[in-house]
Amino acid sequence: MAIAALVLLTMLISSTAQATETQVKGEHDGQVLVTNGQSKAWEASSQQWISLDSFWQNWADSRGGITWGRGKEYPAYEQVKEQDTLLIELDNGTCMMEFWHSRWRRANDVRRWDDAFNTYSACNKVFD
Repeated sequence: MAIAALVLLTMLISSTAQATETQVKGEHDGQVLVTNGQSKAWEASSQQWISLDSFWQNWADSRGGITWGRGKEYPAYEQVKEQDTLLIELDNGTCMMEFWHSRWRRANDVRRWDDAFNTYSACNKVFD
């Protein structure tokens, strides 16, 4: 009976350690983990948790930088190309935007990172 209890305890500790390792290691690029009220995104290329703003910047940098920079105004439609990016600034924060299929979209709507990006900073207000 004691051996069975010891085996069960060992299995429980092992599965808890695996769950913790998965949370620390991250599962996929753009996965968001919220701890103590702070959001962090898993960046697969660096294998680390970083702020969502840093995640956006690193993603844009990996593609040559933010095409239209950071600003309160969208660029003229005639000048924008497919997959151009813009960090749009609203009164309540910012949101990474990507021009996709002839219109500006939240980068997360194109890239499909964690759904938490859709409510981060000003992303839930960009179409108001």
